[in-house]
Amino acid sequence: MPTRRANPIRLPLRAALLAAGLVLPAALPAAGLAAPVAGSGAQERQTSERQTSERQTSERQAPERSAAERPAVAIAAETSAVPEGGTRLTVVLSRPVEARAFVMERPDRAIVDLPEVNFQLPPEAGRKRDGLVASYRYGLFAPGRSRIVIDLAQAATVARVATTTRPRDGATLLTIDLARSDREAFRRAAQPPEPARAAGPPSRDPGDSRPLVIVDAGHGGIDPGAIAGNGVYEKDIVFGVAQGLVQRLEAGGRIRVQMTRDRDVFVPLAERVRIARDARADLFVSIHADSISAAPQVRGATIYTGSEKATDAESARLADRENKADAAAGADQGEGPSDVADILHELTLRETRGFSARFAKGLFGRLSGVMEMSVKPHREAGFRVLRSPDVPSVLVELGYLSSKRDLDLLLSDEWRGNVTAQMAGAIEAFFAARLPPAATARAAEAPRIGKAAQISPTQITQGQGAPGGPAPVSP
Repeated sequence: MPTRRANPIRLPLRAALLAAGLVLPAALPAAGLAAPVAGSGAQERQTSERQTSERQTSERQAPERSAAERPAVAIAAETSAVPEGGTRLTVVLSRPVEARAFVMERPDRAIVDLPEVNFQLPPEAGRKRDGLVASYRYGLFAPGRSRIVIDLAQAATVARVATTTRPRDGATLLTIDLARSDREAFRRAAQPPEPARAAGPPSRDPGDSRPLVIVDAGHGGIDPGAIAGNGVYEKDIVFGVAQGLVQRLEAGGRIRVQMTRDRDVFVPLAERVRIARDARADLFVSIHADSISAAPQVRGATIYTGSEKATDAESARLADRENKADAAAGADQGEGPSDVADILHELTLRETRGFSARFAKGLFGRLSGVMEMSVKPHREAGFRVLRSPDVPSVLVELGYLSSKRDLDLLLSDEWRGNVTAQMAGAIEAFFAARLPPAATARAAEAPRIGKAAQISPTQITQGQGAPGGPAPVSP
């Protein structure tokens, strides 16, 4: 009789379930997982023993590994009908959690607040309309807190929130029942948005005179941003690009850098502005990727600077859509600095926007050599993250997730490497007058990020690369 081998794909799955606390290490093999069979070869037994030993060693060494101390894992979710026209959302969790649900208006939505949850749901979860649920999204809302936001198809209230244990496997079922409501009853039940909390100013070294750049990865956590046809989220793409830019700037050694978010967490728009102002930043760069499903042929990058009046209708629509991120996540749309407080404020704002436009021009000069730019590569609009009166600020739309060509490039390591190299070069060129010669010399000797191709002096002399700056580098 032939020896039955363990499925090499399913073994990592079991390890993942162990790590998530969904099965116990001493449990019998789960359905579909092959158990050791007598008669297996000595090499297979040795491999199995080694894997068991490594797992046990890892479990002993890892601190705070008990299931109660790790975030619960959400592994499935579905909607279904309930009596009298209601709709139920059921989320399958690895263990019980405390949940609080309520409704908010403008727009109409139901909010489910949870402790931190590790959402491992399929990409299509939440996109299908069903009964009172138009759609739903989920993610980290604040450190230690997760949130599910249910967009309502019509006025509805939360009739019931409950957790039960599924007998067959011990998983926890979190159910949220929505009931139809009239507008007046919905308005009475609706809660006001949660005020955005300002972070304290970060610690800084008073002896470090290098320029400080705030890199803002758009969206995050409960706010996925645009969603590509293949299920990729804007928040993930722009976070990867932001990290690459930060790494390049840090490797150069000439620029201090800080991110508005260093993980997949929601940060209110006004909070992003406050972070830059509290840190007394010298430049704010926000990174995004747009989507126009009705026009998949539109592609290319655009650089935006702030203005009360948009350059065109498309820019105004985009700014309006981006400015609604807080409301969609159930946060207070706290305004940033007032647009015009006095004549000094107005003069400061005018000067700051002049610096923003100058940086945008230099950035365009660098990026146009390594990426496709839109028909109008520099535009103005009233983005809330660009409202700081004293920090030059730009918003870079890297491309369109609705364009297959742009999406392929956004997912390309080589393309992102070229783009972040030129963005870093533009930032360093913007502050060139403030960089002492010694710092410039040290930065020229700094290693490149990733698997950088070596560009010879001959190639630079022959004009390969952006004018006045380093040649494009392929990772």
